Order: sequence, then structure tokens, then C-alpha cells
Amino acid sequence: MSTLSDSGFEEDLHTSPVKVSSVRLTPDLQECDYEESCFIIQRHNEQQFLAQNCLARQPQITAEARSKLVSWLIAVRRQLKLSFESCCLAVNIMDRFLITTSVAADCFQLLGVTSLLIATKQVEVYSPRITQLLSLCCNSFSREQLCNLECLILLRLNFRLAAPTHAFFLDYFTIRTTGYQTDGAIDKMVTTQDRNAWKEPEKKWKWLACKVCELSLADYTFNKYMPSVIVLCAMKLAKDLLKTQSVQPTDNKAGSSQTLESYCFEEYPTFEAQVLFQQCTEDLKLLVSLNQDAVQDFISL
Repeated sequence: MSTLSDSGFEEDLHTSPVKVSSVRLTPDLQECDYEESCFIIQRHNEQQFLAQNCLARQPQITAEARSKLVSWLIAVRRQLKLSFESCCLAVNIMDRFLITTSVAADCFQLLGVTSLLIATKQVEVYSPRITQLLSLCCNSFSREQLCNLECLILLRLNFRLAAPTHAFFLDYFTIRTTGYQTDGAIDKMVTTQDRNAWKEPEKKWKWLACKVCELSLADYTFNKYMPSVIVLCAMKLAKDLLKTQSVQPTDNKAGSSQTLESYCFEEYPTFEAQVLFQQCTEDLKLLVSLNQDAVQDFISL
């Protein structure tokens, strides 16, 4: 078993288990619009960035500890008014680092807040100040510790930060199935006190799907599923929870819209994929049933 240094992390550097690969620019890809091209590339990269069994080599970190930390990061992102993309990317960065490096329990929160800092530098126009993030940890860590860990994370991940996230696929599938351009509206809706903003069917549907995806981030069970699978299942579940008819698609700049069902079968046409899709849906149903307080008030609006 690997030993931990005084800082709580292994001292030796290993090559990241994520292999670098590229997407060949086929004629079909070259003819796609920008959003479709991004989607094809991110779907191609999903498996490489999947942090499955990230706690397998963590003697001091449990699934429960991870759930508490991710839930805390979600609360922090709301307090700092960060995007859902930043939160998703932070969790992915943290999980991929856990695959490569054993972490001491008393350094786990430092890993979470450092991952969030890296994610915001990648996503946000302005990232939070280091002093602001450290204050959220009750100043249990120093600026030097955070900066050193930031460098270590970047080295372990080979600076590969453009991970496909729940937020990316949620935006893409929403635009393609409803014609509704988000432009960050989901993050405004999560914090707004104006409940009338939630009345539009498309916005309400996406908000609930986002909430289900947010819950799945904190549950270690869902690390085995690719983000696009979770998002499609969350959107389908949200639609069922709201007991609405299929949202009629509208024309949009990205091209003709598709139904949610068509995307499910188009992206996962094999029998094995459909079984996985059904399993993920059942896991999400159980997750929502265990977190009724988080969604019930909104569903009843």
C-alpha cells in the first residue's frame, strides 16, 4: 500500500491513467454546426474522463465522506453564485485525482476546494479569491498548501481539464429537444425568489432535471455512469415527475429539434446500452425518493 507524506498526499508522481486520444475530423463532423461538433467530441471523450471506482485505492476516504464533501461544494457554488458547469467540473477533477493519488482524510476538504478553484479558472470569467475559498474552510489550510495542491492536481491530470460534464449535456439536450436557449438561465432560476420564473414548462423541466443531476453528483453510485446517460435519464425522470406531455419542440438556430426519446435510442441503440439506461433510471428514482425534500416543493408549484 502506498504511504502518505506529511502533506497527506503521495510524493511520487505517476503518469495519469487517462490516455490522450483525438477525434478524427470526418466529413460528417466537418459539416456539423458548432454545438453538434462539440457534442460529438465530448461524447467521444466521455469514457476517458469517467472517474469510475475513484475510491478503490483510498484507505481513508469513504463514499459517505465524498457525499458530504460534494454536497458542501454544491452549497459553496450557490453561495458564490458559480455556474453548474463549474460544480460538475470540480467534482470530475477531484474524482480523477483520487484515482491517481491516495489522500488523507484531513486533507480531503482541501482537495475539494482546490478542485473548485481549478474548475472556476476553466469556466468562470472571474474565479473566487483564494482567501475567500480558504475562509469557507474556516482557514484550516494555508494559501501555500492550496497552491501546492493545485500544481499537483494539474500534473497528475496532465492538464486535461476539458471534461464532459452533466451541465454540458443538460444544456445540449435541452436546446435540441425544446429549442430553448439556456444562456445560463438555469443558474439564475436556482437562486431566484421569483417562482413565476419556474412556470414555463421548458424551464421547469430543465430545472428539475438539473436538480436530479446535482443529487447524482454527490452519490458515489453514479460514478459508473457517463454524464450523458445520467442527464438523459434525469430529463426523462423529471418529465415523468412533472406529469407533463412531451414538450413541443420549436425551431432554433442549432437546427431541427428532436424528442428526448429519439436521443435515448440514437445515442444508446444496443440492448446492453438500453439495459444500462434502465438501470440508471431506476437508481435515479431511488435517489429522488430518498431526497424528497429537495424536489417536492418545486414539483408542487
